[in-house]
Amino acid sequence: QVQLVESGGGLVKAGDSLRLSCAVSGRPISAWAMGWFRQPPGKEREFVAAISWSGGSTYYADSVKGRFTISRDNAENSVYLQMNSLKHEDTAVYYCAADVDATMQEYDYWGQGTQVTVSS
Repeated sequence: QVQLVESGGGLVKAGDSLRLSCAVSGRPISAWAMGWFRQPPGKEREFVAAISWSGGSTYYADSVKGRFTISRDNAENSVYLQMNSLKHEDTAVYYCAADVDATMQEYDYWGQGTQVTVSS
C-alpha cells in the first residue's frame, strides 16, 4: 500500500521560508515523477511544481517560479518543496502526488495535505 505523508506546513509571515517534505512508503519512487499541488481556501486545486524521476527536469507554476524549489532524494524515498519569499496568496493546503508512469499527466497517489498559512 502506497502512502504519501506531507509535513513541514505551518503559520509564517510574508517573506518567510518553509520547507515541505513528502515521505513515501510502500514502493520506491525512483521511477516516478513527483509533484506538489495546492488548494487555496475556496478555490480549486492547482499545480505548483513537478520533478522528473531522475530529478533532472523540474517544472513550476508561474506564480511560484523563482521562489519555490522542488527536489527529491530517491534513497530517502522523499520529495521536498523549498518555499522562499512566501506571500499571503501562497496560503493553501499543499499536497504531494506521485505519477507512476512519469508522464506528469496524471497522478496516481496523493497525500493528505499540509496547511501553509502566510500572514500578510
